Amino acid sequence: MSDQHQKQGFSTRAIHAGYEPDPQTGAVNVPIYASSTFAQDGVGGLRDGFEYARTGNPTRRALEANMAALEGGTYGRAFSSGMAATDALLRSQLRPGDHLVIPNDAYGGTFRLIDKVFTQWGIDYSVAAVNDVDAVRAAMTDKTKLVWVETPTNPLLNIGDIEAVASAAHDGGAKLVVDNTFASSYLQQPLSLGADIVLHSTTKYLGGHSDVVGGVLVTDSEQVDSDVAFLQNGAGAVPGPFDVYLTLRGIKTLAVRMDRHSDNAEQIVEYLGKHPKIEKVLYPGLDGHPGHAAAAKQMKRYGGMVSVLVKGGAQGARDLCAGTKVFTLAESLGGIESLIEHPAAMTHASTAGSLLEVPDNLVRLSVGIEDVDDLIADLDRALG
Repeated sequence: MSDQHQKQGFSTRAIHAGYEPDPQTGAVNVPIYASSTFAQDGVGGLRDGFEYARTGNPTRRALEANMAALEGGTYGRAFSSGMAATDALLRSQLRPGDHLVIPNDAYGGTFRLIDKVFTQWGIDYSVAAVNDVDAVRAAMTDKTKLVWVETPTNPLLNIGDIEAVASAAHDGGAKLVVDNTFASSYLQQPLSLGADIVLHSTTKYLGGHSDVVGGVLVTDSEQVDSDVAFLQNGAGAVPGPFDVYLTLRGIKTLAVRMDRHSDNAEQIVEYLGKHPKIEKVLYPGLDGHPGHAAAAKQMKRYGGMVSVLVKGGAQGARDLCAGTKVFTLAESLGGIESLIEHPAAMTHASTAGSLLEVPDNLVRLSVGIEDVDDLIADLDRALG
């Protein structure tokens, strides 16, 4: 991150970091460089370092610089999806015989990749509650190379104290990875709290409009960045320039969107907390949430994700999901529109029968930026 951007506020960085208006045309938006290759001034004479679009693209470079600035980091690397970023990070940092610690309620896709693929390569893992630092320490071994944390977690919205978990990881000789997707860069800055690597599915709040898939990694470590960059180029799971453009467009309004997401979520939490058909509301902004103190310490606000346990078991959860009209029944999250889903049968079906299995009466809400009165009325109708 440049000295100039270090002194700027978040929204200013979100809009300007990574790109200056084109000196030739004055274009204020990043151009979409739809070129697979770049002319060279003689053999090896690269123009601004560009040779082939898998290796580097000017539009992608703008996103990578922008994300590094937003996370207060030095290096950013963009990928074609959040899972592609996850895969590149794991392959760059782990070798056969290594061990990592993951949350006991991690995102189903992360768990599936580690459990079904990386274990075949001789990688071992343990699970631990992210809100229990002692449990994280106990799960580590002398072969642990990474501690993987989501905070808030997906879908139970548990909170890990990043500073405390970073200390535990570093004491054991491991690096701390924080999946910052649920919080977004606006609400939480893991690198400043001791994390070594930050991961985002840019599909979610960063893109913000449910129209693009992507992922990004940010770090201050030159070695980690070098390792990741090798796989970014060598394996080639890079985003196309139009996808990058859409992500950058979304980032420009991240701060105002996250405030609206949070505003709406807080009112919906208040409504659901009083509803007789709701067994429990899971939201880190609640005083009674076990991670509330940690969230208050490290988050600007508590975000737009809300999970609930519905009375009536799995059928009660399915009925709620089927009954909404404004909330769309769909996977994913973080868009301007509100979404509802049944994790046990949808995003977290891969965890069935494992230590990460989620309750069958759990419903996850991604609260959008619609008029909150309409969202509450929709839930009220669905709950009967």
